[in-house]
Amino acid sequence: MGLRFILSAILVYCATMWSPASTEPVDDKRALLDFLDSVNHSRKLNWDNTTSACSSWTGITCSRDSSSVIAVRLPGVGLKGVIPSNTLSRLSHLQILSLRSNGLTGSFPADLLQLPDLIGLHLQSNGFEGPLPSDLSLWKNLTVLNLSENDFNGSIPSSFVNLTHLTLLNLANNSLSGDVPDINLPSLQFLDLSNNNLTGVLPRSLSRFPSSSFSGNNLSTPVQTPSPFPSPLPLPPMRHSSKFSETAVLGIIIGSCVLAFVSIALLLIVTNRKGDEDGEILTTVKKEKPVKKMTPDGNSKLVFFEGSNLAFDLEDLLRASAEVLGKGTFGTTYKAALEDATIIAVKRLKEVVVGRKEFEQQMEIAGSIKHENVATLRAYYYSKDEKLMVYDYYNQGSASSLLHARRGGNRVPLDWETRLRIATGAARGIACIHTQNSGKLVHGNVKASNIFLNPKHFGSVSDLGLATVMSPVAAPATRSAGYRAPEVTDTRKASQASDVYSFGVVLLELLTGKSPVAGEEAVHLVRWVHSVVREEWTGEVFDVELLRYPNIEEEMVAMLQIGMACVARVAAQRPKIEDVVRLLEDIRGRSSTQSAGTRSPASTPAPTPPLTQIGSPSNRD
Repeated sequence: MGLRFILSAILVYCATMWSPASTEPVDDKRALLDFLDSVNHSRKLNWDNTTSACSSWTGITCSRDSSSVIAVRLPGVGLKGVIPSNTLSRLSHLQILSLRSNGLTGSFPADLLQLPDLIGLHLQSNGFEGPLPSDLSLWKNLTVLNLSENDFNGSIPSSFVNLTHLTLLNLANNSLSGDVPDINLPSLQFLDLSNNNLTGVLPRSLSRFPSSSFSGNNLSTPVQTPSPFPSPLPLPPMRHSSKFSETAVLGIIIGSCVLAFVSIALLLIVTNRKGDEDGEILTTVKKEKPVKKMTPDGNSKLVFFEGSNLAFDLEDLLRASAEVLGKGTFGTTYKAALEDATIIAVKRLKEVVVGRKEFEQQMEIAGSIKHENVATLRAYYYSKDEKLMVYDYYNQGSASSLLHARRGGNRVPLDWETRLRIATGAARGIACIHTQNSGKLVHGNVKASNIFLNPKHFGSVSDLGLATVMSPVAAPATRSAGYRAPEVTDTRKASQASDVYSFGVVLLELLTGKSPVAGEEAVHLVRWVHSVVREEWTGEVFDVELLRYPNIEEEMVAMLQIGMACVARVAAQRPKIEDVVRLLEDIRGRSSTQSAGTRSPASTPAPTPPLTQIGSPSNRD
């Protein structure tokens, strides 16, 4: 018994000596206490030398082995005055520092530049002043820098271009002046320089950011240069109509110019109005609905799905830097940058008509789908006032934005290979969705703005299954009406056949370059394509941006046939989505074998019907 007691005591002693609790970061702890002792703070913090900094101190996060402090988050805790030197700079492994919304003053704390592991610095909404630091050489890993709503002056340092991992830069609402440097960083996804005193010409490399990023300055946009692209290659001979005289053609050109001018004027009015609305929405989400109001029952919280490596709470989400990506039938989508530099997409739903249980059931179905061509739902949130969905952010954009944004000028056209990959990937994603819930799941809102380019450059489908939980929308009343099958009068009663119709419209959109959701003619994209094909003006169907690519006419015609089959007016005549996948995957194989002149009888696909057959009255919309 005595020997057993001694062995037990030894084991307990060893466990105590080697436990993680014994690796308290003593030096970092002392640095934090020195910081707190040297700065004024109106809110009492529970930092004490006798307690564990890693497990109990407010705002402190340690490494997994508790050997160092890696994050200090003290937003809105009443810190006032100058940040004392030689305190926070002693946290040699610090990755995230957030001191936003306090009363800190003085010049930029230069000793923070000595933190080589820093990836996120948030000093917004304080009273800092003076110039920004010019030497940022030690910040090799910095990805998020938010210095907005201070009183920094002087010029923007050109050394920002050396921050090759930077994804977010916010310098809005300061007193910065001079030219905007050419911060040509491929990694940069969010930029806000608004409301300063900046002058000069905006670098061309920054024109990819929205105009709101530079509003409130005196900046001019770069002069457009002639397009670097060669003249479009002519499509191999197809039958065209020669019914128009020169006078008729001249009349069409003049009429088109007038129509274009009116459309641009209306677009500017709508854009300005939309920009105002977007600002109001951000204010509503982030200010008018604080966390306490968004959790009235005390049980509402972000629900993460298994396998998600995201780690943040609702407060982190609402305080994230946000940018409106777009408004759709079912809500507004934001691009949000969290403090740890994670970029996510957040959809704020509107007019959800089902209760918590039914909503959660639908989210569980959507969140359970793991497929490379279906955008993964990472988390969701439900309360009486708010319903949110969290997705991965696709930085290459949607099929709609890639097709229609900034046509002309220096735009890089969406090439045929990418369009074919978008179509094939999206079809695979929809096919996966249709196999879920015992083969009964419906997407319900297939359109180009809900198809994104995934890292492998294939289409990936987002926003699935929302139609059943939202308020029904009349077909003519929404911007997505151009994608809706003729039999769908209630959005909650979409079917897999109507998904196929919507996908067929997307195929026609990829081929024609025309949007079915903007403009009088585009609303009837299906009818327009039918009329062109029926008159045998086949060459008029295809997007002029595709005409520069040689030897693809056969593939385009093959996709046109598939799209026309999908948009058959009678639902029973439309192919199943799995057949559509097979036909799309066969396009490239069919083209290559025909060009090589070798095809075995066993692998020969069905003969291609003439285009006039595709436009037959039975399929006409």
